[in-house]
Amino acid sequence: MNRPPLPQPPGLILAGGQSRRMGQDKALLAFSGSTLLAHIAARLRPQVSTLALNARSDFAAMHDLVRIPDSIPGRLGPLAGILAGLEARLDPAATHLLAVPVDSPFFPTDLCSRLVDAVDGEEVIAVAASQGRDHPVFGLWPLALKEDLRHFVLNDERRSIRGFLDRHQTRIVEFEATAQGFDPFFNVNTPEDFLRAQQILENGAA
Repeated sequence: MNRPPLPQPPGLILAGGQSRRMGQDKALLAFSGSTLLAHIAARLRPQVSTLALNARSDFAAMHDLVRIPDSIPGRLGPLAGILAGLEARLDPAATHLLAVPVDSPFFPTDLCSRLVDAVDGEEVIAVAASQGRDHPVFGLWPLALKEDLRHFVLNDERRSIRGFLDRHQTRIVEFEATAQGFDPFFNVNTPEDFLRAQQILENGAA
């Protein structure tokens, strides 16, 4: 029996990190004629039903994004941001939430559709992988798991995304390297990474 198609999910950009290795806020770096955050938003918006931002308040004003602050104080990491997005119920028709980080500017333009295709239940998580590595921050997260996620964030000392995935049904979706050979989930952590991202962009490879 064929399962009904999953509703198009809302999207959440995770921008709550402290950018220690970069030395400045990664989301506000000048990139592609605007900011890294604006670039990520433009790449994600066509893939989702609505788009929000997990970050402090000044980002939302700059980029016309609904801001979803962490629902648990203390800057407890990406799982706390995902939890805030699930609890915000951004799209009443949705069963899942698509989360992406603000520091990976070249994620696939079919990320959402590929993850949606992998989900075969309302409690199933789907995460991206490439070149033999999982990228669990790029994930499709079920609203049905929000209470368990809240409990995990509050009680697990490490708050590891992989630790939470191990508790639930998870589908891993493999993405190929780009035609130019770089990992589509390349992320910007340091000034050197940012220079490489700019070079990729200038070479028209993204």
